[in-house]
Amino acid sequence: MKENLNDLRAFLMVAQTGSFTKAGAQMGVSASALSHAIRAIEERLQIKLFHRTTRSISLTGAGEQLYAELSPLFEAVDASIDHLGSFRNTLRGSLRINGNSHAFAHVLRDKLQAFIGAHPEVEMELVSELRFVDIVAERFDAGIRLDGDVAKDMVAVRISPPLYLRVVGSPDYFARHGVPQQPDDLAAHACHSTRLPTSGGVLSWEFRHPESGAKVLFAPQGRVLANSSEVLKNLTLAGQGLVWLFDEIVRQELDSGALVSVLDDWAMRYDGYYLYYPNRRMNSPLLKALVAALRE
Repeated sequence: MKENLNDLRAFLMVAQTGSFTKAGAQMGVSASALSHAIRAIEERLQIKLFHRTTRSISLTGAGEQLYAELSPLFEAVDASIDHLGSFRNTLRGSLRINGNSHAFAHVLRDKLQAFIGAHPEVEMELVSELRFVDIVAERFDAGIRLDGDVAKDMVAVRISPPLYLRVVGSPDYFARHGVPQQPDDLAAHACHSTRLPTSGGVLSWEFRHPESGAKVLFAPQGRVLANSSEVLKNLTLAGQGLVWLFDEIVRQELDSGALVSVLDDWAMRYDGYYLYYPNRRMNSPLLKALVAALRE
């Protein structure tokens, strides 16, 4: 019995997203229609592929085996179709990239816009979030991460210059509360930060000792937590505390004098952003073109 390829793609999508709703949204069909299609496959195969509860679904042992065998086959088919673009002297296909708003909106903005403009037949999905994701499990073609801290089976290419994070506040705030001279002094200030999406903890501020080079961590104690750098910046512009943000996010305000950077000799320097992807995808024409466009 031969299965319809569209049905098998539907199975892969549900397995990858772990949700009929999410898979249906990506495929442009309703969750109920997708659930019905999966049940039909199970009935034809006479094998249960998913465990279902009212809140979640997960693969059975048979489902895991089918997924492990089908995934590389469909990836190979997609790659073969992508390679046909060389005969048309153009790139065609889609790319899903996971990163964060700082990388997309500030550091890589011009490079990404140039890539999109140069390849009108390439569809791009840029997913911005704070958490680290498993790009393979969540169907991303590539991810963007600071300092290239990625798994060994990934290819990592540096795509940005070194980056700095700065502690900033308004002149009015410093006039009222004084200027910290070292990280320990920050304990006396309202330091607003971000809650980590994975662990639930609060993002620690990182510094580099100006003499020894040792990393120094500070746990902020501000009253406000926000996962948006713009929200944190606006809070600081209003004179309501200090924040720790990438230089690019506050560069305009620093140049205008609306914000002031402190502890600059302690500022943490990072190697830069890296684009990373599975080594089995290293021959993808789309990824090669993206790497060429973003490479530092």
